[in-house]
Amino acid sequence: MTDHVTIEPSILYFGTPVVLLSTENPDGTANLAPMSSAWALGDVVVLGLGAEGQSARNLAERPDLVINLPAPHQWQAVERLAPLTGRFPVPDTKHAGCRYEPDKFGAAGLRPEPSDEVRPPRVAECPLQFEARARSVRPDASASFVIVEAAVTKVHADPRLVVPGTQHVDPAAWSPLIYNFRHYFGLGPQLGHSYRSQTPTPDGARL
Repeated sequence: MTDHVTIEPSILYFGTPVVLLSTENPDGTANLAPMSSAWALGDVVVLGLGAEGQSARNLAERPDLVINLPAPHQWQAVERLAPLTGRFPVPDTKHAGCRYEPDKFGAAGLRPEPSDEVRPPRVAECPLQFEARARSVRPDASASFVIVEAAVTKVHADPRLVVPGTQHVDPAAWSPLIYNFRHYFGLGPQLGHSYRSQTPTPDGARL
């Protein structure tokens, strides 16, 4: 048995999917922000956002949003967004080198696509896009972050990711972009599946 050591890492991003979050600015334009503190509870996605960012400010006043999920090969577009903010002037709490950019889609080289049920646009290039509305926006225990509970109202998927004849995303075809201690990764080969999986396979079994 390996003995563990006690460490004090500067961040705890232990491997979570990257999200490109579309929200609506006060003037009706779109803000697009990368983030990686997101997870799902049924049809509710819980998001953790910096309290001083434009996304948190937008959602406190306008609840519509789109949770766009990029694929691993799109990591460079995500990284182009990383040093940008939709807040002007740039908050003092932002990392050194962060700069104001009103056209986030253009800066990232991504294309906005109209949503069906919410006002912010989807990211056309992202294989999965969740239209949603924030039901709760509240500060976390430290008051440094905002916790958003967003109810998903519509899911858009690249048809190549969907098991034919079903409503299931094929986990063998979909690979999220993973943010792992501030480095980008994709998924490796499948190791197994949960006993609760309902995704059919070509041989008729369920994974």
